[in-house]
Amino acid sequence: MYFMTYETIQRWIVPDGGKLGLLSTILAGGFAGVANWIIGIPPDVLKSRLQAAPEGTYKKGIREVFARLLKEEGPRALYKGCTPVMLRAFPANAACFLGFEAAMNFLNWIAPSL
Repeated sequence: MYFMTYETIQRWIVPDGGKLGLLSTILAGGFAGVANWIIGIPPDVLKSRLQAAPEGTYKKGIREVFARLLKEEGPRALYKGCTPVMLRAFPANAACFLGFEAAMNFLNWIAPSL
């Protein structure tokens, strides 16, 4: 999800044969992080609930966590903590992809034929 979103947004922003710039890298990287967390938050919430529960609370594992969460709190509970995660996701992943592109440019500069 992460790299697919990054590549797709890059292709939307940069015309064919165009050069990837700083702003397009930031936008594509930031939105890739947001898309990744939209998919990743529910499993992360379930994992955190399972880990934080006292020993023996969930005898059937993650399935029981999921069933109980939906029954007691509804589907919106799968996205608890979404706001702070999204506020962090955009800048953190924009910076990550800036580093990725800088590393790729450096590696292509020192070994262009590989």
